[in-house]
Amino acid sequence: MNGKMHSETATFSADGVRAQILNPFVHKLELDNTYDKIRTAIFTVILLPFRVIVICFLIVTAWFLACIGLHGLSEDDLREKPMTGWRSKLRFSILSLIRLVVVAAGFHRVRVLGREHVPSDRREAPVIVIAPHSSYFDAIAIVCLGAPSVVAKADTARLPFIGQLINYTQPVYVWRDDPNSRQNTIKEIIERATSKEDWPQVLIFPEGTCTNRSCLITFKPGGFYPGVPVQPVTIRYPNARDTVTWTWDGPGALKLLWLTLTQVHSSCEIEFLPVYYPNEDEKQDPKLYARNVRDVMAKALGVPVLDYTYDDCRLIAQAKQMGIPGGVAVREVSELRTLLGLTRTRVEMDLARQCIQEERRWVSGQEFAQRLGVPYDTRSQRLYKIFENYDLGMAYFPDYLMCAVFLSIQHATASQLLEYAFKLYDPVGAGRLKMHNFEEVATRCLGLAHEEAQNTFRQVDEDDKGYITYDDFMSFFQNKSDFSLSFVEVPVKPKAQ
Repeated sequence: MNGKMHSETATFSADGVRAQILNPFVHKLELDNTYDKIRTAIFTVILLPFRVIVICFLIVTAWFLACIGLHGLSEDDLREKPMTGWRSKLRFSILSLIRLVVVAAGFHRVRVLGREHVPSDRREAPVIVIAPHSSYFDAIAIVCLGAPSVVAKADTARLPFIGQLINYTQPVYVWRDDPNSRQNTIKEIIERATSKEDWPQVLIFPEGTCTNRSCLITFKPGGFYPGVPVQPVTIRYPNARDTVTWTWDGPGALKLLWLTLTQVHSSCEIEFLPVYYPNEDEKQDPKLYARNVRDVMAKALGVPVLDYTYDDCRLIAQAKQMGIPGGVAVREVSELRTLLGLTRTRVEMDLARQCIQEERRWVSGQEFAQRLGVPYDTRSQRLYKIFENYDLGMAYFPDYLMCAVFLSIQHATASQLLEYAFKLYDPVGAGRLKMHNFEEVATRCLGLAHEEAQNTFRQVDEDDKGYITYDDFMSFFQNKSDFSLSFVEVPVKPKAQ
């Protein structure tokens, strides 16, 4: 099976600011020929059931042992002191079962490099830093590292079976809904990293979210606050096809699991880099420490670094949920707009307030740059390509302006975006939208499917006029308690580079 894999990438250096712009949250995987489809179907029938049965048996057995080991221990007990005695020895049995799970999943080739860099005393490097984080299959590294204490979202504790196995590592849980979670997490990491007790090493994925491994995004500084030496560990999946990468825009978890379990075998490569000892400046500045460790790991991986953050992921998720055109690339759009100087002008907002006649809605690359008043260079071409319809070879200009409005209005509500959308997708400037025009608005601003948009239009157009206005729609929303529209704030916009 040959998979098509794409990680939106382009190169330019017109102004020397950035040699590359990447979108680390995109991953496309397709079965692109009949042979691949037939082979996958055969292995789905023959290989998949066998692997699922074996994996379930091993996980349930490991879970049962974990329940025995955790019996009588409260959450506070797990956080206050490391396990000792028979509970600690039971860890080896559980770990052996999970290693068999890795093999049963088809990862017969887990290659571990750089063993000479592993310190004999774990307290020499109390914190393990793993990157890039791209998949739930990264748990393979946790197994190979002897099940250190992971820093994980608190939600994982509630996962069936897996939650108890994670609890057995005595993890540091992050409660993202708790405003004090960050400080509490940092405090707990510091306490463990500097404790004289025999705690397992603390393992962190400092990127905080999954990427497509095209670059290393911003490292969160939490694991670097203790100022202790860290053990950098890189992880790769050198397979002919990438069935493991789980990003914001790409195959879902179940599809990836299915495609991976129907491979004859998969490979994973884990490399220990030399222990990184912070200097005095890095001990005083965790962000500097995190950046420098990231640079070392990026050099070892041969990938660039990019200052994307978890907030950027939230922005992308919000854009996708609302159906904003170019939603998955809004971070890239934001950076290109900054490089072109569009964030310093009001040209996009002025254009968004105007009526764009029907015959001027589709534009070529040169027309796109001309309307925005920017040079037609590699930067504007890249921005244009994000919105280009490849069948027509042109871009729908209202779609770009809708995305620009989304990025320009700080703390925008759905009602504000709707007001602009009603103008952008009104081809005659009469303030009235017919059904097909409202479909454009609803699918690009409210995240509605076409059928939902049509049904909504019919409900708003109670008098059967054949059109609706912005005021009609807002009045309908306010008077219909059974119609749900989320007037939520858009997350913080990406920072300019």
